[in-house]
Amino acid sequence: MEQKNSEKMKYISLVTLTVQNAALGLSMRYARTRAGDMFLSSTAVLMSEFVKLISCLWLVYHEEGNSFMKLKEAIHTQIIKQPLDTLKVCVPSMVYVVQNNLLYVAASHLDAATYQVTYQLKILTTALFTVAILKRQLIATQWTALVVLLVGVAMVQLAQTEPEKSGKTVASGPEQHRWVGFGAALAACVLSGFAGIYFEKILKGSNVSVWMRNIQLSFLSLPFGLFTCLIYDWSTINSQGFFFGYDAFIWYLVILQATGGLLVAMVVKYADNILKGFATSLAIILSCVVSIYLFNFNLTLQFSIGTLLVMGSVFLYSYTPPKNLQHQNVKI
Repeated sequence: MEQKNSEKMKYISLVTLTVQNAALGLSMRYARTRAGDMFLSSTAVLMSEFVKLISCLWLVYHEEGNSFMKLKEAIHTQIIKQPLDTLKVCVPSMVYVVQNNLLYVAASHLDAATYQVTYQLKILTTALFTVAILKRQLIATQWTALVVLLVGVAMVQLAQTEPEKSGKTVASGPEQHRWVGFGAALAACVLSGFAGIYFEKILKGSNVSVWMRNIQLSFLSLPFGLFTCLIYDWSTINSQGFFFGYDAFIWYLVILQATGGLLVAMVVKYADNILKGFATSLAIILSCVVSIYLFNFNLTLQFSIGTLLVMGSVFLYSYTPPKNLQHQNVKI
């Protein structure tokens, strides 16, 4: 019976990981290219952190037996009484705000399929930071996978450079510049890799729960997110309002970005590295198929070959001993 439940949870985790990986990229692309007033991405990032904070507070409240007193005591014990540990989280808090804003820039300039493929470069950046910061060694199979990943992403980018000859505008969205999107996605991958390894190095051995850690992160992210809103979008916020361009779909996107990762965290323990790699590959396929029908995406032979190389590299990198893959990205 227990084995049957375990197999069932593996399938549930596969579906959850696949849908989460694909839905966010597709939803962000649609939100940035649809007709109508364009919402401010900086405010969406800030609201996602706020929703995540509320969600994690509720989860810790539930863990503490639905007691506000125990929730208050847990926050006081694990956050307020450990100021140095909390201060260490300031760096990734700022990094994640910048990363999430960059992902919106990438989604504004890259179609969902290209975005999904390109963002797999976070595997490369995480691996490089593992070697540089944690002084771990990668085996030959992993290095081969990283080279294949680079070749695949390069092919995908070169296959989609035709629109760059003249700026292209989709619906009411911004003018499309592929290399701006690629630069933003690459920068986001670097920040993602750094933040994940930073956590593993300085917070290793900490007894703080995942939910409590995310309360720290989201709480500290709020001032950074607010600062970003004021610096880049103050004039629009002042004249049009903080929630300019918001409708039901934008609120769905905010909630998806905030809580999608929390849902994944609940099922990810049932997924081994091979299943995670399979879910990533399925998400890439799903993004390509949906993009064809939703965004009139032109699937070329070169793009297809590049995508297959990226999917193969994800599998190859995942199919390695667990001790080489302990990259703990605590942020959800």
